Amino acid sequence: MINPLLNLKLQSPKSLQFYSIVLLFVLTITNSMAQDTLSADELFINARTAAFDEDDYPKAIRITKQALEKSPDYADIRIFLGRLYTWTDEVELARKEFERVITKSPGYEDAHLAYGYLEYWNDNPEKALEIIEPGILRNQDSKGLMMLKAKILNNLERFAEANNTLDDLLGFYPNYSEARAFSQTIKNLSSKNQIGVDYDFVYFDERFSDPWHLASISYGRATPIGSVTARFNYANRFTRNGIQFEVDAYPRISDTFYAYVSGGISENGGIFPRYRAGFSLYANLPKSFEADAGFRFLSFSKSTWIYTAAIGKYYSNYWFNLRTYLTPSNNSLSKSISLTVRYYLAGADDFLSFKIGTGLSPDRPENYILFNDEDEIIGTIKQEDLKSSNISLGYRKSIKKTTILSIDVGAENQEYKLGEKGYQLTIGAGITKRF
Repeated sequence: MINPLLNLKLQSPKSLQFYSIVLLFVLTITNSMAQDTLSADELFINARTAAFDEDDYPKAIRITKQALEKSPDYADIRIFLGRLYTWTDEVELARKEFERVITKSPGYEDAHLAYGYLEYWNDNPEKALEIIEPGILRNQDSKGLMMLKAKILNNLERFAEANNTLDDLLGFYPNYSEARAFSQTIKNLSSKNQIGVDYDFVYFDERFSDPWHLASISYGRATPIGSVTARFNYANRFTRNGIQFEVDAYPRISDTFYAYVSGGISENGGIFPRYRAGFSLYANLPKSFEADAGFRFLSFSKSTWIYTAAIGKYYSNYWFNLRTYLTPSNNSLSKSISLTVRYYLAGADDFLSFKIGTGLSPDRPENYILFNDEDEIIGTIKQEDLKSSNISLGYRKSIKKTTILSIDVGAENQEYKLGEKGYQLTIGAGITKRF
């Protein structure tokens, strides 16, 4: 008897091709018969495996259609088919599948969400908003639909509505980090105008015999490029008065990037720096991270450049931010580092804060003078040699979303001359009215 394998080898190439076609046909028929015996749920699982594990969308579409032949009204499977069409740029086919589900089951959350994202991703924000609104009416605590609504409203530059939507969302899900981060990004654009008044009282146990008084009044306005704030500062230090005028702006570059641009001028270079400027580029990163890097410039009789960088993270109700300031001078480098933690009680303007750090921060007005080396004020000081540690607590509360109250208490052990330290206590309060 001839060995079958040997017999196969003796066949002509045409015979081998014939057997291969027959084998492929048999396998196809067998696989098709096997698929016919599977339930719609089993086919749905296979389709998801083909899409997510094998990255084979055509195969996933084919299996999903087989599942729908068995269960034409299976909404989740039909929505999945619509998503597959979305991912393969078959927009019209996707729309038909989503519309079929919504027509048969009005308010079905996943259908409105998938259809809304289809239009949002295809630059049809008005249409996307029209699609998701009925879904929200029937699912008022829907995390996905409300977050998508906030994104759409932000895209349409309807910032106040976007902020209100995020506040409602955080009311349902206070631990939702992505919503918390998004809320912080757009909060300054949520009202056209705002007026603020702030006051700080600084007491010294050793360093100075008289306390400092710092006050400011500001007016901010949302503009097409971002928020812009003008501020008038007054300070009484060493029983001397000083005034400063500042402008801060937060121009939007994209949904990912925005900037901080600031400048100030003073008529008295001993109380405030004669000139100051600041710039930082901020990035909203995935996983509710954020980062920024930039510089600060202070000009008294001499000029000082300070460089800063920070990384932040929203986690549940918390915001963590680690920041450093680096001041190069005469072959040395002054380093400042601080950690800020916020615990949010409600929206973007309702939180408790805690901050601890070492070194000097050029963003704190009471430290401006330590970057000044004019002998008539504090004697010759090399700022990079000074040591400092500080801690502060704060509370911020919004009333009806239009009035913001804040209070801060801080203590600092500051070396103001080499080998000489003293404590300073700061109490600050502020009120902001948005309209």
